[in-house]
Amino acid sequence: MAELTLISHHLCPYVQRAVTSLSEKQVPHESIYVDLANKPDWFAALSPLGKTPVLKVEHTALFESAVILEYLEETQANPLHPHNPLQRAEHRSWIEFGSAILNDIAGFYNALDEVSLAAKAEAMAAKFSRIETRLVGSPWFDGGDFSLVDACYGPVFRYFDCFDLIGDFGVLSGKPKTNEWRAALAERPSVIQAVPFDYPDRLLAFLRNRNSALSRRI
Repeated sequence: MAELTLISHHLCPYVQRAVTSLSEKQVPHESIYVDLANKPDWFAALSPLGKTPVLKVEHTALFESAVILEYLEETQANPLHPHNPLQRAEHRSWIEFGSAILNDIAGFYNALDEVSLAAKAEAMAAKFSRIETRLVGSPWFDGGDFSLVDACYGPVFRYFDCFDLIGDFGVLSGKPKTNEWRAALAERPSVIQAVPFDYPDRLLAFLRNRNSALSRRI
């Protein structure tokens, strides 16, 4: 078995996707955390994009979370993608949709004023309405089997655990299936263990220092 090292950042949601996959597949690996605000030279040499995660497979570095997830699917046991090619492709589409929500989340916590903050909340609410329509079973995205889609939405909902402490923004209101999915993910060991124990404090400190409309509410 190739030796795996995951280069990580404490708050990166894309790192969390990879950690959840590794955990579900029961793959041993080492994690090394880097400060993205002060990137060491060795990290810059490994990551052309300067982002986490990076999965080092012996002497080869893989960057971009989607690539890492697909590599793990191809090389490790306990597949998280469906066997059916069409269903597998659809799942990849919803993973990309989750990435779009993460972009909205960044826009939300960086919004400079209350008007922009409300607009970003509305944009997220619209996306979750699409998810509410798509969810057809429980407890997971497609019913009884935990998949990569579930692994990728765990980090999305984790942001809302913090946002809910700051205020009621109505993003997930009136979406019972989405909230049921969120609750199931919050209890999944691989999702829980995808972040360090001090993640909530780190995220709150990060949000407080954004000089944004959200930070002023904290």
